[in-house]
Order: sequence, then C-alpha cells, then structure tokens
Amino acid sequence: MAVSDAMVPSDPSGASVSGAVAPSGQSGASGGAVHLRPEHTAFAAGRKALWALILRDLLVLRRHLVEFVARTLIQPFLLCFVFLYVFPKIGQGIGGADPAAQSAFATILVPGVVGISILFQGVQSVALTMSQEFGYTREIEDRVQAPCPIWLVAMAKVLSGAAQGLLSAALVLPIASVVHAEGVEAHLSLHWWVIVTLVPLACVTMASLGLLLGTSFEPRNIGLMFGFIILPVTFLGGTYYAYTRLAPVQVGGWHWLQTLVLVNPLIYINEGMRAAFTDAPHMPLYVVYPVLVAFLVVFLGVGLRNFRRRVLS
Repeated sequence: MAVSDAMVPSDPSGASVSGAVAPSGQSGASGGAVHLRPEHTAFAAGRKALWALILRDLLVLRRHLVEFVARTLIQPFLLCFVFLYVFPKIGQGIGGADPAAQSAFATILVPGVVGISILFQGVQSVALTMSQEFGYTREIEDRVQAPCPIWLVAMAKVLSGAAQGLLSAALVLPIASVVHAEGVEAHLSLHWWVIVTLVPLACVTMASLGLLLGTSFEPRNIGLMFGFIILPVTFLGGTYYAYTRLAPVQVGGWHWLQTLVLVNPLIYINEGMRAAFTDAPHMPLYVVYPVLVAFLVVFLGVGLRNFRRRVLS
C-alpha cells in the first residue's frame, strides 16, 4: 500500500518532515525503516521565529507611532531648547558670552543628545516593557511558548529595542541641529563609516543594558532603577561635556572623575557620536569600539542568563 507524505508525522520541534516507507515485504529486520527528512533545519526555524517576534514588536510600535515619536523627541527638544535657545537669549549662554563659544558647546551637546536618546530608548523599549510583561500583564508567558529557544525570545526584544534606538537617533539629529538661537549652531560633519558602524553598535549595547535592567529589577523597584542607575549614567556620561574636559577635576594629581566615568558605557557612546557627527576632539575610536563590544557582551550575557532564570522560576 502506498503511503503519502501527508501521513508522515511532523518533527517534534515543529518542523515538517517528509519520508518514504519501504515496500511491503521488506519490513522488519530486513530494512523496513521509515526515513524522515526535515524540511527546515533548527537554525532556519529559529530564524523565522525570531523574525516573527521582531515583526510583532515593530507592528505594536507602528500602532503607537505618535506616542513613540513624542517620547523620543520631548527630551532632546527640551535640552536643545533650554541650552541652545533660552540660555543664549537671556544672556546666560553656556560656553561664554561669545556666540562662537556657545556654538562650540552646541557642537559638543548635539552628539550627546543623540547618545542619551539611544540610552533612554533602550531602557524604555526593553527594560520597562519587560518589567510589565514579567509583572501584571504576564505577556512573557505567551512569548516563551513560541517554537524557539528561550534565549531567542530575549534576543528578539533586544533587536527590536535596537531598531527603535536607530529610529530615535534618526529623529533626534535633525531636531537637535536646528533648535538653537540665532548665531548659535552646532558644526556638524558626518563621518559615514563611523555612523554606520558605531550607531548600530551603540543601539544594540543600550538595548542589551535594557534587557539586563529589565530582568534584574522587580516591577515595584523600577523607580530605584532610574534613581540609582539611569540618572548617574546620564549626568556622568559626557552628554554636556567632552571627556577631556574632566581633566581639571583631580585630587593630589589623580584625575579621579575621569577614571570613575570610564565604567559608564554612555561616555564611550557620546564620545563615539562626536567622532561620527562632528570634527570635535574625542576619545580615540580604537578605545571606543572594543570597550562598547565588551559592554555588549557583558550586558547581553548577564541579561540572557537573568531572563532564562526569571522565565523558569
């Protein structure tokens, strides 16, 4: 009797299989084995599941696009409006009374605004969302039922958060470069090879930080996360000043603040953004890239471990 492919069972992993049955008379020990052949490898199935999870997050983002744009632009707009428009207008321009000095500060500030936007987008799109899903919504229980490893679900959150970080950087730069008083403007110079390599790296690193924070803090302690981690990272991350400008802060000849901020990933991102968008002095790129990769490995590794522990607990 002929057996069609439709009668062959599916692979337990969810991948469809095809097979052939030996003709009658050759069954048993004489070689009547059923040969099953998966139509999709485990890698291909995982890739499809990962892409589906990312598309789901991007679809949700599309439905809340107005909210996303508002939360992305409000902080950069206020920073540039206050520092580059209001202060010069009232005669309290940062950098000095000279418009040229104020423009020099604007050149330092605008890349920092891009960097801080990537940071906040990674925290908001990954950490806060994950805190809700592990908390009262329990949506994470539905996600981990996808036909893929648990760590792949977390990677989908990181990659979708990184994509939102890229969108925020693209939205922020035009706003930050045009909101300023007359005569006060940032002198931008785009270095594309740095932009196309460093900006995605920064977005993935900050999204991985969001994964780490979202799996480390209980929903009721999110306020502590912002007060004890995000706030110090923001103010000591070189958003409003270049790293080299911290040299005068020292005790007994030791540049203690310059040494302290080296544990802050945002300082490397902001210095890298200055290398990408301006000709201003910045930290060497041969330092920025390896350190950001190291932060990425640590954040992602610990975050994935915490995610698996939270899911299985």
